[in-house]
Amino acid sequence: MWNKPWRMQEGFVIGGGLICAGLMLELTVGQVVWDAFSWPANLIVLVGFLLLAALLFFLQPKSYFCRFLASYHAAVPTLVYVVALTIVMGLTRQQVNGTWLNDMLSFWPFVLIYTYMALILALVILNRLSRLLRGKKKWVWRHDVPFFLNHCGLLIALVTATLGNADMQRLKMITVALQLKKFILEEYPAEMEPQRSADSMMMVQRTPKRFASDIQILTKSGKNISATVDVNQPVSIDGWKIYQYGYDTQMGAKSNMSILELVSDPWLPFVYTGIWMMIAGAISMFLFGVRRKSV
Repeated sequence: MWNKPWRMQEGFVIGGGLICAGLMLELTVGQVVWDAFSWPANLIVLVGFLLLAALLFFLQPKSYFCRFLASYHAAVPTLVYVVALTIVMGLTRQQVNGTWLNDMLSFWPFVLIYTYMALILALVILNRLSRLLRGKKKWVWRHDVPFFLNHCGLLIALVTATLGNADMQRLKMITVALQLKKFILEEYPAEMEPQRSADSMMMVQRTPKRFASDIQILTKSGKNISATVDVNQPVSIDGWKIYQYGYDTQMGAKSNMSILELVSDPWLPFVYTGIWMMIAGAISMFLFGVRRKSV
């Protein structure tokens, strides 16, 4: 090990070292405090990240480690760690200010390994772009367009989603019926409820088909807006999205309370930009692949 050229085993060791370093940080300084990275601190961190990526790129001719970072021997092990941690996040209940695996977005190993992957992505993109600009590689539409769309899209989505976490605000507002124009609750007919066995209770709890709130919104600018907030159909006003969060489940259709969630995420458009770039990259790969086969 550590004999040049480095292979994937070195890549796994470096990634594992980052996870261990993250665990040490978690034990000594606690979880990542994202409030410290709110605007404009996250912009400064973004500029610093881009400068670091540029520095590592220019150091590649003199540093074997920097060249290794742009290789698939570094990328594949890092992707394995990223997928593993992401699966753990999906299998564990996530909550704000949770501990360790219950708040993965603030878990140092998770943050460090994702940052490392973002650096590898940036170097791979810069290397490909450099070869094209210097004429060492001829531009091939069916290869280069999907490559830049996929890699740049993933990089943008990763970086902006991480840094935007500091500026995201979540508020929950409980409104009573007198403050609502109308609370809507539609239930499935009793005959459509899943049937239970004869040994189970005869009482079947009704499942809500839809619940929503007709509300009147008065903004600081003087806007008076009537809107219906439905599940998965938020209302967007002045940079905030208003979601239907819940209601008094004990009262059911007679609920005199509606719970709304207000979310502000100014970096979300950049995350969506990255996602749409990846979708466009996947489509272009399909189109160019089909055209190539037909030729």
